Amino acid sequence: MKVLISGTAAAAGWPAPGCGCVSCARIAPGRRPTSVLLGGSVRLPSAGPLPPGYRASPGPDGLTVTTPGDRRVLYAPAGPPAPPPYEEREPAGPGAALDLVLLDVLDRPARLGDLRRRGLVGERTHVLAVDLDHRVPTEAELARRADLWGVRAVPDGTVLDIGEPPPLPAPPPRRTLLLGGTRSGKSAEAELRLAAEPEVRYVATGPSGDGDPEWLRRVRAHRDRRPAHWETTETADLAGLLRSAGTPLLIDGLGTWVASVFDECDAWSGGDGLDAVAPRCDDLVAAWRQTRARVVAVSDEVGLGVVPATASGRMFRDVLGRLNQRLAAESEDVTLVVAGRLLPLPY
Repeated sequence: MKVLISGTAAAAGWPAPGCGCVSCARIAPGRRPTSVLLGGSVRLPSAGPLPPGYRASPGPDGLTVTTPGDRRVLYAPAGPPAPPPYEEREPAGPGAALDLVLLDVLDRPARLGDLRRRGLVGERTHVLAVDLDHRVPTEAELARRADLWGVRAVPDGTVLDIGEPPPLPAPPPRRTLLLGGTRSGKSAEAELRLAAEPEVRYVATGPSGDGDPEWLRRVRAHRDRRPAHWETTETADLAGLLRSAGTPLLIDGLGTWVASVFDECDAWSGGDGLDAVAPRCDDLVAAWRQTRARVVAVSDEVGLGVVPATASGRMFRDVLGRLNQRLAAESEDVTLVVAGRLLPLPY
C-alpha cells in the first residue's frame, strides 16, 4: 500500500508563525503540519468517518487504522501515557508488529523503545517521525537523533510503499565514551543515545544519596528522566557487567566508579592503597575491550580545570584521566560534550 507523507510538522508547522526561537529561524524551507494519506483514501490525523473496509481503534498507544488489506498503521501523537503506563503493558505476542508507525518521537523517544519491547515494532515496521517542530534545534540534529533511534525523518511529499521492507538502519557503535564537565549535558546525551532501545540496563556507580539531600536530588533527577521500563543496577563491578551483559548498558559514570574504587582500596592517602587501584582499572579496560554488549559510558573530563589543591585530588584526577585515555582508545565513538553541544573526537 502506498502512503503519501504530505506534511511532517506539528500543528503550527516548523517554523511556527511568529516564533523567534533559533530553531525556527534556521529551518528552511520548512515543514508543513503532519498530513498522511493512506492508500489514497484515509488522511491522518483526521476525526472524520473512514471509508468502507477501514477500521479505526483508539488506544493508549494512539490511533490504529487497519486497511482493507489488513495493513495496520499507528498514529501516536504527543501526550501523556494513558493508564496502564506504557512500561507496564505486556508484550503483544507473535505477529503483532505494525506495518507503519507515525510517531511524535521528539515527545518521548522511550515510547518507541516500549513499542519495540512489546513486539509492536519489528524489523519490517516503517517508523516515521511526525509532528516535528522547534523541540529540535536543526534538521541536522533531527537526522542524527533519527539515526540513533532507528526512525526515518523524511521530507514532506515523500511516498512510500509499506508493503516493502524499510531500509536497514546503520549498526550503532558498540562502545561509546561521552566526556564532559559538570552540567555539560553528557548524561542527558547518554540517555538520548539509548532512548529508543527496547531494553537498557542503567548502571549507577555512585552512592544512592542516603544522608546527603543535595546528592539525593541529583539522583532523583536522573531517575525521573529515565524510562520506567529500564532496569537499574547500582554496582561498582563494571568489569563483571561488561563481560556478562546481554542488553545495552548505560554506565553513569566512570568518575564515581573511580571514587568508589579509591574508597574500597583505601587509596586516598596513596601508598599500597593506590597501588591496588591499578589492577582494577586494568580489569575494567580488558572487559571494555572484550564486551559484546552495546555500552554507552559517561565520564568526567578532568584535564581542563584547575590543578586540585590536595594530593588526593591530584591522584584521583590522574587515575581518571589515564582511564579515560585507555577506554577512548578502545571505543568506536568518543565525544566531548560542552554546554550541551557535541564535539566528536576522531582517533
